[in-house]
Amino acid sequence: MTAGGGDSNRRWLMLGIGMTAQCASCVFLYGLAYLVPVLRAEEGLSLTSAGVLVTCPTIGLMCTLVLWGAAADRFGERVVMASGLLLAGGAMGLAVAGDGVVWTGSWLAVAGAASASVNAASGRVVLGWFGPEQRGVAMGVRQMAQPLGMVAAALVLPPIGTAYGFGAALLFPLAFCVLAGIAIALFVVDPPRAAAVEGAAKSGSPYGTPVLYRIHAASALLVIPQFVVVSYSADYLVQDHGWTATSAGRLLAAVQGVAAVSRLVVGAWSDRMGSRLIPMRRLSLANSAAVAALALAAWLSSWPAIVALLVASVATVCWNGVAFTSVAELAGSAWAGRALGIQNTAQNLTAAVGPPVFAIVIGGPGYAAAYGICAAIPLAAAALTPVRAEPKRTGAVAVGSTAAPVRSRG
Repeated sequence: MTAGGGDSNRRWLMLGIGMTAQCASCVFLYGLAYLVPVLRAEEGLSLTSAGVLVTCPTIGLMCTLVLWGAAADRFGERVVMASGLLLAGGAMGLAVAGDGVVWTGSWLAVAGAASASVNAASGRVVLGWFGPEQRGVAMGVRQMAQPLGMVAAALVLPPIGTAYGFGAALLFPLAFCVLAGIAIALFVVDPPRAAAVEGAAKSGSPYGTPVLYRIHAASALLVIPQFVVVSYSADYLVQDHGWTATSAGRLLAAVQGVAAVSRLVVGAWSDRMGSRLIPMRRLSLANSAAVAALALAAWLSSWPAIVALLVASVATVCWNGVAFTSVAELAGSAWAGRALGIQNTAQNLTAAVGPPVFAIVIGGPGYAAAYGICAAIPLAAAALTPVRAEPKRTGAVAVGSTAAPVRSRG
């Protein structure tokens, strides 16, 4: 979409509100990992139990992503995002009001299921309001929400949790989600949905070829080292290097700020290259190298492990925006919500399973072994990324158009 004047201003406003909504959900969905030291020290939970509890929102998220995506395809972005965030806030309130790990975990899962609305619908905003020549940057801005949400979580949650407990710390993401939901209800306008371009499939599924399946699978694999590094980075600094939870949170907040900018840079790179999947494959290889260096430094128990941890924290997240952009573009407007829902489901499945499984490895052989295993996973993702199946960009695609199914060239 090449818009001028008011339309141009409006699309950036819609993107800003959508990113804020995504940020609110990410504080809750992924920022609770920074409270693992609090859960262990103040609540007396084991590392495995704490890992399961902070993963409950992700488990709930997986159950409803495709349903919310279908709702966004059918009813539009505004109503889906606003209702989901407000419901998530209510569920978090119930989690705080009760007591016990089962009660808290159950309502955290419900809140995660409600917040899933933002993941698919905010991606549709990018697809609908921005043309292909700007979608990499726009999706990079949208995908900055996750690391920025984790910055906010790292700065705010550990001090509150240390001083007042886990339940008090939940009040921050609760308020953030409710305020973001109100802002969406008041200000968001659904993007226009133009007619399909000539020759494009009007209603057929984009899943007639293996292309999207391969992107989903590669993305799901790349999430494993991302979430293992992020979920236990605070605990690694506390347990293996003697840091306090608050000091670790401050350092990791700064790192997540760099990670947020990296997604924007990668998005601009993909726009200039005219490809999403070539950068994705190259970043998969860089991901593997960064985590392998972390594994080696952790095994040597040397101070460079802290530097390696910071590098790996950026390398394991910077690829995400180009993967989402490719899925949205290849699926087209008619299927974008569902395709992004499937993408998110696959990623969050491995995000939910990965930390508890690797907690067992960490509790046994230790962090070096866990990082070493994680270093091998991006190599498989690089092999799966269907670079040769990506269509060449010969011109702008109509905004909201339904992309023709892409046939693999090898």
